[in-house]
Amino acid sequence: MPLTAVEPRRLYRQIADQLAQLIASGEYAAGSRLPAERELAAQLRVSRTSVREAIISLEMSGLVEVRVGTGVFVTSPAAALARAGGDGGPGPFELLAARSLVEGEIAALAAGKADAADAAALRDSVARMEAELDDFQAREAEDRAFHLSVARSTGNGSLELVVDELWNQRAGLWGRLQQHFHTRELAVQTVRDHAAIARAIAAHDAGGARTAMHRHLARVVRQFQRAVDAAAPRTVDGVALAARSPPAAPASAARAARPRRAARS
Repeated sequence: MPLTAVEPRRLYRQIADQLAQLIASGEYAAGSRLPAERELAAQLRVSRTSVREAIISLEMSGLVEVRVGTGVFVTSPAAALARAGGDGGPGPFELLAARSLVEGEIAALAAGKADAADAAALRDSVARMEAELDDFQAREAEDRAFHLSVARSTGNGSLELVVDELWNQRAGLWGRLQQHFHTRELAVQTVRDHAAIARAIAAHDAGGARTAMHRHLARVVRQFQRAVDAAAPRTVDGVALAARSPPAAPASAARAARPRRAARS
């Protein structure tokens, strides 16, 4: 099969692009089934999680269809020709790992710098987000506003710009995954996470703020992992492709998102 190993950079995009090119060239015709996830991961020398991200990206672009219990089938070879460059930004797990590293330290710094007005702004943001639970767009805007407010509380405008840029990278697969797999339960937990971060910052608890931010982003990693696993076909010709219970988050993202000990603050 004409597949080559990919470099460990934005893997899901590289995988998706290779598959799209093979579909466009006729290697996989409309109605044909792609190789099993395990086989693709072995040939590409990547994790099955990266393959799943790529498959979901292709599915949401209308290029393939995931049929649970059967496999992944090509639906529209023509879509492959228009797909190039369609997924901007890093993959969700890569971005979440970066956010955990950066925003955890920003939260810790904010706890040492925030004044009463900053603490009040964070509490108000939590209250607004709770009131907008059933309005996806408004809630998303408030989610971003909260994280920017945390950065603003440090008094360092450059850190606010860094967080803003990280949010600007939430494109491509991230947006499609979030809208495709969003639940109200996820929104409720996000409000609780934000409230915990706000409380730690108001209490000037740097270690607590860092931990609360890490826990928040680690939970998002777990939610996205469950969404990716749920979308993967369970069996093809009787061979299991994914565990029936959600596995742990990807090792790289989990390590970056794991809360650090307060003693390191």
